[in-house]
Amino acid sequence: MNWTEVTLNTPISVDYEEELVRRVYFASEAITDFKIVKTEQQITGVSIKVPTAHDGEKAKSTLIALVETDLANHPILPQKITWHSRHKPTTTGTVFEELEAMGEATEMGKGLIAIGCLVMQLQDRLDQLLQSIAVDEFGAMEYRYPTLIATETLRRADYFSSFPQFLMFVTRLHNDTRTYQAFQKQQASGGATNQEILDHCFNLDYCLPPTMCYHTFQQLEGSRVADAGSSVVTSVGKSFRFESRYAKTLERLWDFTIREIVFLGDQADVLASREAFMKRSFQLIEDLGLAGHCEAANDPFFCSGDAASKVFSQRLMELKYELRLPIDSDQTIAAASFNYHSDHFGSCFEITENAGQTAQAAHTACVGFGLERLTFAVLSQHGTDRNDWPDILRSEVTSR
Repeated sequence: MNWTEVTLNTPISVDYEEELVRRVYFASEAITDFKIVKTEQQITGVSIKVPTAHDGEKAKSTLIALVETDLANHPILPQKITWHSRHKPTTTGTVFEELEAMGEATEMGKGLIAIGCLVMQLQDRLDQLLQSIAVDEFGAMEYRYPTLIATETLRRADYFSSFPQFLMFVTRLHNDTRTYQAFQKQQASGGATNQEILDHCFNLDYCLPPTMCYHTFQQLEGSRVADAGSSVVTSVGKSFRFESRYAKTLERLWDFTIREIVFLGDQADVLASREAFMKRSFQLIEDLGLAGHCEAANDPFFCSGDAASKVFSQRLMELKYELRLPIDSDQTIAAASFNYHSDHFGSCFEITENAGQTAQAAHTACVGFGLERLTFAVLSQHGTDRNDWPDILRSEVTSR
C-alpha cells in the first residue's frame, strides 16, 4: 500500500471538511484510507492510501475534480441546532463489540449485518412506536411496498443526477435458452468473471430502493390529494445505498430499514405537518431517555456542477433537518431526517392539490427514521441489559 499526497489546486475552508469526508471514498475504489491535510483555517489537500502509485495518480485527479465540482467557491452557513434533548449522553463506545460477543450481531459482508433476537425485538418495538404516531396521531394510511422499484421512477425523481454514488441496480440474465446454457457452461468450467456474467445480462428496469418515499410518489402518480389539509402515507421497508468504505457496524449499512412518513398537500399544511411530526419525534426521543439534538442539514449531492449550491440552498432554506444521537463520546449518527421538497415531486409525478379553482402540483415532505441507527443509538446509550432500558421499551421486549 502507498500513501499519495493530493494537493488541492485551490485550498478550501475547513468548514467543508464534513462534506469532503463524506465524498473521498466515492472518488475512487482504490482509496482504502485517507487523512485530511489542513491548517487552522484551510484544507490544503488529502493524503490517500492506495495499492499502487499508479492508482494514486488516477485517484488524485478524480479527487481534485470532485472537490472543484462539489465544494469549491461556495459559502458555508454555520451549524444551526434547533432542538436539544434534556438528557445527557452516556455511552461506552463498545456496544457493537458486545453485540458480536453475544451473538446479536454478525457481519455477513461489507455493510451487511445479521441481528439477533434482542436487537430485532428492540428494533421492532421502536418501529411500533413510530408507526403508532404516524397512524394513530397523524392519520396516515399505511402501505407495504415491494422491495424493487422501477429505475424510471428514480430517474423521474432526479435521483440519478443528485446521488449516483448510492445507486444499486438489479439485473438478470437475458431471457433465452441459449444465454442460460452458455452461463451454465461457464460455471461448470470453473466460473466466470464479473464482466463475463454481465455480458449475459440485459435488464436494468429495476433498482433497489434508496428510501421508501419514491414508492409513494410512484403509487400516487397522476392523483389529486385531499382538498383540505395534507394527506399522510407511511411505510416501512428495506432500503439500499452503496456506502463504499463508509459502511460500518449498524451505523451505516448497504441494506437497512426505514420507517417513512410522507405528507402531501399545499405548502402551508405540509410544512405544518412536518413541524408537528418533528416535535412529536423529539418528545419520543426524550421518552426513550436519549440524548441528542436536531440540526439543519443537507444531502450529499454528488458530482454535479450545482452540488455545492444545492447544499447551500438546503441549509439556507432549512429544507432538511437531521436528528442526531450520540453513539460515543465524540460521535453522533443521523437517526432521522425531516425533509421538505416544495412541489418538486408533485411536478415530477403529476400529483396535484386544489388551489382555488385550479389544480396545482402538490407540495411534499417526508420524515424518515433509520431503524437500525435508532436501535444502535438506544443500545449505545442504555446498554444491552434490558433492565437498564426505559419502561416504554423494557415492557415490550421479552427475553429469549
